[in-house]
Order: sequence, then structure tokens, then C-alpha cells
Amino acid sequence: MKRLRWLWMLLMLLVIVLAGGWWLTPQHRQIVVSPEDPAIAAMLKDPAVIAKGRYLATAGDCTSCHTVRGGEPYAGGRMLPTPFGNIPAPNITPDADTGIGQWNFSDFWRALHEGIGRSGEPLYPAFSYTSFTKVTRDDAIAMFAYLRSLQPVHQSNAPLQLHFPYNQRSALTGWRAVYFKAGVYQADPSKSASWNRGAYLVQGLGHCNECHAARDAWGGLSANTALSGGRIPEQDWYAPDLSMQANGGLQGWSKQDIVDVLKTGQAAKGAAVGPMADVVASSTQYLHDDDLQAIADYLLSLPARATPVPMQASFDGKSLADRGNAVYAERCADCHGKNGAGIPGVYPPLDNNTSVVEPTGINAMRVVLLGGFPPVTAGNPRPYSMPPYAQQLSDADVAAVVTYIRQAWSNHASAVQERDVATYRHTPID
Repeated sequence: MKRLRWLWMLLMLLVIVLAGGWWLTPQHRQIVVSPEDPAIAAMLKDPAVIAKGRYLATAGDCTSCHTVRGGEPYAGGRMLPTPFGNIPAPNITPDADTGIGQWNFSDFWRALHEGIGRSGEPLYPAFSYTSFTKVTRDDAIAMFAYLRSLQPVHQSNAPLQLHFPYNQRSALTGWRAVYFKAGVYQADPSKSASWNRGAYLVQGLGHCNECHAARDAWGGLSANTALSGGRIPEQDWYAPDLSMQANGGLQGWSKQDIVDVLKTGQAAKGAAVGPMADVVASSTQYLHDDDLQAIADYLLSLPARATPVPMQASFDGKSLADRGNAVYAERCADCHGKNGAGIPGVYPPLDNNTSVVEPTGINAMRVVLLGGFPPVTAGNPRPYSMPPYAQQLSDADVAAVVTYIRQAWSNHASAVQERDVATYRHTPID
């Protein structure tokens, strides 16, 4: 069935690319500048609405994608890597020529809610409208008010760097038919107000599923894999399963652990590293405590996962683990302890650590090679960091010590291979 589905999508893609380009011709992309609705225009100038929008834009972590390293906030320019090529994040400051200065709220709402650009073009889902469609209209007005309040930055948007046929926007019609359904979040009356708030933030503004779920060959997400963990395309990090129930990626975590890691970047069960450290630094540390509690309430309700398949003996995993024990004793035990328990609030535990035992081993390999750097937050302004060992340890040593920690104590994850370490050794951090 899966193969038939892919063949059908490929056929649809080719047909749309060849025959569907007509509606993106200039006459179909003519922009009509409409006056803003007077009621909305008044809201866009309301300081309280603008302040609310700032908070919501922070919750959505908009600045991370729409700000190039060292650049002006929200002025765009950052290249978002995908398996199909790179997509530049646009300038969303209110500059009239290069930003959203000529947009009205209906333009913004259509982009956020429907994934359709101001010219009527379908937007690439690197802009996570598949999640943002759940944002309410009032919240969208507040976000637009905040963006319109920013200092305009004149910075032209970079061209797309997508391969053919993915650079043909008409090809998105078939993709959207399969993977996208517009719709504002609908509260579940059987759940508490806190649960519904958490679901709204996780499913919508927080767009957590965009990283924490596996994507198929077309870059789509399946509803039955929501928040169950997945490799982040082109970044070589693994975003773990977020279930706190049996066999979930966060099994054994408490609600307070969730709040702590989102607020400070560090909890009793582990620390945020890699892309999640950036999310904490620029977004979640600023969320109100009741919103963090709401997120924890929602994650606590995620279902238990299937019992994992028992680890199969692979190549010479035991020999690797034995060698890794020696490396661990020399390089790691002083901080993380002989029993892998770490030091609370200082060095994270390795025993039953989500990043250590995730299915692929990518996170542990990258941290050993490149170091572990929790985010600097108001609640943890001087976090302890782990130095990189890329220069001190060979690929064989890294494979050995990672295999050891993935199988020591109560950990029962699979071994990793030397060839995998060689791959991730040369993967850029950002």
C-alpha cells in the first residue's frame, strides 16, 4: 500500500508540474492592496494586543527561523535545509519593499492558516503552516500587530535553492492534498482548561510535531506518528518521542521535569542540547509558568508506546562496549559518575537519559564529538558544558564509548558503528 501511495503521489507531482503552472503566471499572481478592516486596524495599534503578540511570537519561536545568525531580528535570510534543497526564511519586518509592510491581516491570516502567500502561491511547508493553522484568529491578529510594530529592515529575500521538480510551486498542490488540512484548534470539552491550553501550544504555536515525528520520503507527517520521535531532516539530530507513559521517550519524567527543562534547559532527567537548546534559549524559557504546566499536562496524556523490539546482537557489540568501558572510565566517569547518575543540576545523568537511548544513537555520538552545550537561560545563566572530544577520540573510540553508555546500567539501546561516527564527525553544527 505504501508503494502504491508513493507511485500515486509521483504521478500527481509530474502531472501538476507539467500542467498546473498556468495559475502561477503573472496574471494569476497580481497583488491587490486592500485597505485594512477598521476594527482590525484599531487592534493592530493597541499596546496590549502588541504585547500579547510578542509573547505569542516568542512561544512560536518565530525569530529562530526568520533571523540569520548575526542579523536583524525577523529580517529573514536564514537558509532552512531540507532533503529537497534549501529554503530561505523571508523578511517579516514591516518594510514596505522587502518585508510585510504592504500586507494586511487577511494576507497574514491566509499564510498562517492556509499556507497561501500574498500572491496566491502555495507556501513551502518549511514554514510550519501544517501546525500554525491551529492558531486562533485573535492570536493571529496579535502576532500580526507585534510584527507590524517592529522596526522595518530593508533586506531582500534570497532565492529558493530547491532542486527540480520541487522548485515548481504547483507541485505543492498534490502534497497539500495528502498532508495538509486547515483548521483552527478545537478544544476538547472532556479535558481540563490546562490540558487544552497545552494541546493548543504543542500542536499549534509550538509546532512540536514538525521535529518530534518521523517524515516520509515526501517530507510529510503521518497522523498516527504524532510526537513519537523522529530524525530531523538535514540536521542530524534525533527529536525524541514525547510520551511520558510506558515505553515513551520521556518515560519516568515528571511534570516538574518537563517544566524545568523548558524553563532552564536542565532537569533531573537530562539537559536540552542541539536544536532543543536553541528552542529553550529563544522561546520556552520565556513562557509563563502556567503555560509550561499546561504543556506538561498535555504531554502526560500522550499514550503509552508499543513495547520495543528486543535489541538484536549486532556485529561485535559486546567487544565495543568492553572497550567503551575503558574510555568512559578515563574520559567521562569523573563528571557523570561510575553509575551514570551524574550530579543533579550540574552534570546530566546518562542512565535512562532520553538523548542517550534514543533509537539511532545520533544524539550521543554528536555530543561526544561536538560537545554538549545546554542553553543559557535566566534560570540557569552559567550552565556546565561538556567539551568536544572530536580531536581526542578516534571514530572507533567514540563508537565504543557511545555503545557502552547505551548499554550500561539500566540502558538497553543498540550499539553504534564506527562508520556512523565518521559520518557525524563531519556534520556541521548549524
